[in-house]
Amino acid sequence: MVVTNPWSNGSTPVIGILTARKKDGSIAGNGALFIELQKKLISLNGISFIFTLDGVHQDSIDGYIYIPERNDWERITSPFPDLVYNRIPFRRSEEELKSSIFFACLKEMNIPFFNPGFIDKSELYNLFKKHPFLHTFLPATIPAKNKQKLSVFLSQYQSIYLKPSQSARGNGIFKLELDTAHRVLLKGLNEKDEFVTFDFFWEKWERMLVEKNYLAQEEIKPVLYEGKRFDFRILAHAEKNHYKVTGIGIRQSQKQDITTHVPSGGRVLPYEQLQNKEYDFFIETIVQHIGASLTEAFGFFGEFSIDMGISQSGQFYIYEVNSKPMSFDETEIEEKRIEHLCQLFQQLTAPKKD
Repeated sequence: MVVTNPWSNGSTPVIGILTARKKDGSIAGNGALFIELQKKLISLNGISFIFTLDGVHQDSIDGYIYIPERNDWERITSPFPDLVYNRIPFRRSEEELKSSIFFACLKEMNIPFFNPGFIDKSELYNLFKKHPFLHTFLPATIPAKNKQKLSVFLSQYQSIYLKPSQSARGNGIFKLELDTAHRVLLKGLNEKDEFVTFDFFWEKWERMLVEKNYLAQEEIKPVLYEGKRFDFRILAHAEKNHYKVTGIGIRQSQKQDITTHVPSGGRVLPYEQLQNKEYDFFIETIVQHIGASLTEAFGFFGEFSIDMGISQSGQFYIYEVNSKPMSFDETEIEEKRIEHLCQLFQQLTAPKKD
């Protein structure tokens, strides 16, 4: 059933949540987040609907609206929304020509949107490397496409990580080590390999490293908690002219030390277990700098998350910044996320004062 959106009357802010379709044609994305946003928006006299780029027409958009009373989705046709929240979950979908055309159209119509897109790890590193403050907290990193440079880099640090420039949640990450006999040891989440020389390693891995634009990054020897490494997961949102910390979680590795991500076997720890004033101050500071830097370079970022760690010497390190944060396991952080997103929606759709 197709109905005209009854809330598109100019008096109620309408939020369009942009997602994509899976290969089977079904709607992809964080359904739980979309539902909770709709419930909260309704309580604030707002409304939202989800849509994909194939539902965009010249003067209207076909999408789906969640009806809490029925706990069901209904298909609708709506005028363009007052704001678009970009939650396209696939890089390939976001890189399509119709995606850039759509965002250009929003700019012409003065319709605000965030976030501009996924962040390429190479671009992020180059951006922060030039930053007067953030460059201090970056692990040494180089492109992994040159055999000689990668060999020298591995010899210098003895243990490095290999990360594809376009990946998330620890996918595709490997650890490369040089042992005392100069053998090259490769460790992944589900595999191990050993090479007598670096030449043999390069012969097998060159194609993947180059095609997927891998980065090589020095391994930071992390401070341990109860004998295991841990990282901070920080969620942040824009608020007027600054950025605020929405929530902080800790992820600790268990069976392997390649990544601390929960889907890869990591566990969740409450931030309060390790919290101190130094951590609080540093996190609040980098959130401001990262948010401002991203927005200046790529367009308005209303939301992002940071993966951060601490070395055994007490040095802070920024590992990743994610423009499409996944759900946090901590319920209280997800609740604050909904509140802060809705506040941001209201702020960006409020009538401009003369």
